[in-house]
Amino acid sequence: MVTVKGRRQNLQTIEAREPDQIPTWDTDSGHLNVVVDTPKGSAIKFKYDSAYHLYKISHLLPPGTVFPFDFGSIPSTLAEDGDPLDVLILMEEGSFAGCLVQVRLVGVLEAEQTQEGKTQRNDRLIGVAVASRVYETIRTLDDLPFRRLTEIEHYFVSYNQERGRKFRPLGRFGPTRARALIQKGEKRYHDDQGRH
Repeated sequence: MVTVKGRRQNLQTIEAREPDQIPTWDTDSGHLNVVVDTPKGSAIKFKYDSAYHLYKISHLLPPGTVFPFDFGSIPSTLAEDGDPLDVLILMEEGSFAGCLVQVRLVGVLEAEQTQEGKTQRNDRLIGVAVASRVYETIRTLDDLPFRRLTEIEHYFVSYNQERGRKFRPLGRFGPTRARALIQKGEKRYHDDQGRH
């Protein structure tokens, strides 16, 4: 109870939730929940540290290189590499690390990544921020200019090359295939939670 100018008011305390306590899909709208790890325009790659409940610097990009769009993680999912599934969020402005963005899934760039002689899948899901005005008509990857998709692929190839990894695009697919990958990631997450 707080007194403001002679009046008493009830204030609620809202606790921040850990990213893994957020559902994958928003129950009201059906949109995908994505927590931004690295905002558009950042030359620093951030990663969530679950031990400290904060974002930390993962690494610095080379001079002149920045993230072209917000890059985030899907809560309550696991990729093959043990991290949450990643999503590139198409939106006209960047947000901030830790921002929860509702996203309309539009497709996936399926890819393999090779590091230290080990090759595994490292697909890049692509979604549109529901709040976006510039991308509001985009429903599938086919709605995006071919050049934009090529630039996004090139970004991931060069980003990984700079870190000593090979990123090989395998194909571009729509929202149905992207949703199936998320469902696999949700199952992997729940199976992992059951083991702990």
